[in-house]
This record gives sequence, C-alpha cells and structure tokens, in this order.
Amino acid sequence: MNDSKNYQQKKRFFNDLLTIYGRKPVLEALEDSTMSLYKLHLADSNKSGGIVAEIIKLAEKRGVEIQWHDRKSLSRISRNSKQDQGVAADIKIDQHQSLDHYLQQKTDERSLRLIALNNITNPQNVGMIIRSVCAGNIDGLIIPRKGCAALSPLVIKASVGTVFKAPLLHCETLAQGLGALRDRGVTICTLSSHAKQSLFEYQPQQSVVYILGNETEGVSEEVQKLSDQQLSIPMNNGVESLNVAVTAALIAFKQ
Repeated sequence: MNDSKNYQQKKRFFNDLLTIYGRKPVLEALEDSTMSLYKLHLADSNKSGGIVAEIIKLAEKRGVEIQWHDRKSLSRISRNSKQDQGVAADIKIDQHQSLDHYLQQKTDERSLRLIALNNITNPQNVGMIIRSVCAGNIDGLIIPRKGCAALSPLVIKASVGTVFKAPLLHCETLAQGLGALRDRGVTICTLSSHAKQSLFEYQPQQSVVYILGNETEGVSEEVQKLSDQQLSIPMNNGVESLNVAVTAALIAFKQ
C-alpha cells in the first residue's frame, strides 16, 4: 500500500514540474532566488564558456543538480530540439500542476472560473493569454500537452514573466481534461459568432470553463460536441472576430 502511495506521490511530483528550455530563460530562472529549480539538463555538445559557463556556475552555487545528456536525450526532455540550445531546466512552481491534482486538492464549494486552450499554436498568443489570466479573475488556465504551443522562450517573453506566477493546469489532451471537469459539474462554454447569448450577459451559477479555439479554425469539432453553452461577443462595424488573446482578456476581467 505504501509503495503504491509513494509511486503516486512521485508521479504527481514529476507531472507538476515545469520544464523550460533555452539558454536565456534558464539563466533568468537561475537568477531568480524565488524560483525552485529541481534539475538542470545540459547537452554534452555544448561548448564551454560564455552563457553556458554562467548557467553552470549559478546552478552549482544554488545546489541544483546538473545532468548531462547526448543531444537526442536532451531533445526528449525539452520537446523542442530546434530551439532548446542544448539547455533545459525542471522548475517546481506551486501554481503549476496537473488538472487532476488541482481538482483532487479542491475541497471547498467555491465556484471556479477557468479558461482552456484548444489548439492555440501561436506562442505569442499563449504568452499574452497567460498574462491576462495572471492579472484577471481566473482560477486556472488549462494547457493541454498535446495540440497547443509549448511553454517556449517565445511564450515566456510574451507573458512578460507572468508564466512563473500564473495558475497553469496541465492535462494530456483537452478532451480528457474536459471529461474530468464535467465529472465535477463544471459547465463547458465555447464562443461562437452565431450564439444568441452574449458573453457579458452570461452569469453562471456554478463552476465554468471557457474554451478558446484555434486562431484560424476556432474550437475543434471534438470539443464543440462537449460544450454545454455557446456564447458570443457582440461586434460592431462589420468586425467578424477578435484575436484570441484579446478574447481571453475580456473573459479574464468579465464581472
């Protein structure tokens, strides 16, 4: 029994880690004393000196474990061999956790306000959405591991550092995550220009998750089928739609 419990705790710990990559983002994380780094990953093909030497020096000073990998192994960790620059780091941030763990930990009856990303692929949009979620009245942003832009240096830059403060919730696929939310009685809302009810008039009486769809194709058909409520944003002067990050801001600050 204890072995099973220990395994689950260990699995949850690693699932809740945030892996960032790229020399500058990792260096900035090491320079931030408020950030808890679990492990630094380096490609053995990195040249000595320069920013890599600075990263190693800071990691050693902070007592962060350093692990060396061949290029292929590091790319499996970073999940972006073209942009990781031979550097990645695992960070432990309390606000970042799996959606399942978040729901398990929630014991109060307070209604939740969540936003979920459905195939948002533009890193700048993801970063700006994170910033709005961090600043607004949102309990968590659900980012599926499959189908959405990863938390890359471009996302971190666009978020203006709020990626390390925002309540980010991870799931494998959005359909899986929405299934878990539905089991907890969360209303699933999608946005559509054809919906009769306005986002600003909608006042949910229970927990709700607002789905933000792909920049060009909108909400996927699979997710649309799971929707409980369709909402629209009233437009003037013939404008058909808003940028997805702007839509996120409207939702985040909706009263």
